[in-house]
This record gives sequence, C-alpha cells and structure tokens, in this order.
Amino acid sequence: MPGPREPFEYAIVRVVPRVERGEAFNAGIVLMSRPHRFLGARTQLDERVLVALAPDCDPEIVRAHLAAIEAVAAGEPEAGPIAALSAPERFHWLVSPSSTIIQPSEVHTGLTAEPAATLEHLFRTLVLRTGEAGS
Repeated sequence: MPGPREPFEYAIVRVVPRVERGEAFNAGIVLMSRPHRFLGARTQLDERVLVALAPDCDPEIVRAHLAAIEAVAAGEPEAGPIAALSAPERFHWLVSPSSTIIQPSEVHTGLTAEPAATLEHLFRTLVLRTGEAGS
C-alpha cells in the first residue's frame, strides 16, 4: 500500500551537443523526495537525435556523463567525492545550472506517494515519450 503523498523535486537532464546553438533533447530525470528519503536518476541517450544535431559528437562520451549522473544520485563510491555527500546535497549538485553538453532543466515540484514510480513515469513521459497523449 502506498505511503502518504509527500513533496518531491525533479529536473530533466538535457543533452545540448552544440551549446552555441542551444538545441537540446531530454536524456534523463533526477528526482528527490526528502520526506521519502529518496534520490534517483534515470538516463538514456537517443543516439539518433544526437547524430542529427551533432554528427561529430561522440555518443560514448555523452553516455559516460549520463552514467555519472546515475552513479552520483545512487551514492556509488566509484562516482567520487560528490557521491559521498548527503542526498539533498547530491541532488542540488546534479541540478545546478551548467553550460556544458549535459544541462539540467529548472527544478519542478509535485506530490507523490511512490517516488520510484514517479521517477519511472516522468522518465517514460519526458525522455522516452511513451506516456504522451496520442502515442
């Protein structure tokens, strides 16, 4: 049985292969719910979109950056010193504005009883685009 609906925050992880052009596409979600003591991230690179926007961009480098986001969110020791921070500190580090190839969106909020399920729903809807009307 789901717990109470509690606040959560999330940001969309975007790939901006040519920063000077500003073109971006969604590649992940980072979600935190303090009351549920949850921090998670899901990422996936759409290589077709990357090649269309920047044929010279190495997808393996982008995948490595996306994997690092998941590792930091999970607090994996091999992700370095940032991964050793508290979950709220890791979340704020992950969603800090950036001008690199990987950029977070602004932070959005909501209520959830099951943050892991909400993360999956947002990932399917905003990254995979399988939860949209008409799809």
